[in-house]
Amino acid sequence: MRIIVTLAGLSLIASSAVAQQPTAQPAGAPVSPASQFGLIVFPSDNQTKDQQLLDEQQCYGWAKENTGIDPATVKANTDSAARAAQAKTDSATKGAAVGGAARGAVGGAAIGAIAGDAGTGAAIGAAAGAVGGRRARKQASAQAAQAGAAQSQQQVAQKIDTFKKGMTACLEGRKYSVK
Repeated sequence: MRIIVTLAGLSLIASSAVAQQPTAQPAGAPVSPASQFGLIVFPSDNQTKDQQLLDEQQCYGWAKENTGIDPATVKANTDSAARAAQAKTDSATKGAAVGGAARGAVGGAAIGAIAGDAGTGAAIGAAAGAVGGRRARKQASAQAAQAGAAQSQQQVAQKIDTFKKGMTACLEGRKYSVK
């Protein structure tokens, strides 16, 4: 008997706690396409919420078709372009260690010849040159990655801005005020 009363009490407490929760949108509730891009849309012609959502979805499709920009894929495409640019930079700088080693060997051989042991001087110079070449490659690679990331972010922002202009034009044509 005690267990039943306790369970009934817990059930009552849980249901009152749920009742006090603010009502959230249902999990399957449609999301406003305009709000995903920070656009504020006001129905100037007394359109209903359902009509506004339908218009936003149609304008999303129109803007995608007429600008050639799909916001869902634009970031993925520019990220892969940035990775390709990074790979190109990496392959271009791989020879830096070899070139550094060759220059170091020549310099080391010259110094070793003066000191009386050209072979040891060349080996030491090659090692020092390779380290310097690797350092130069690492620095160039880091700079290229940073520049590629900045360029990628700028491209994404420009494409999204163009898409937003298209969506805004469509919504304004359907008598919405958009900011």
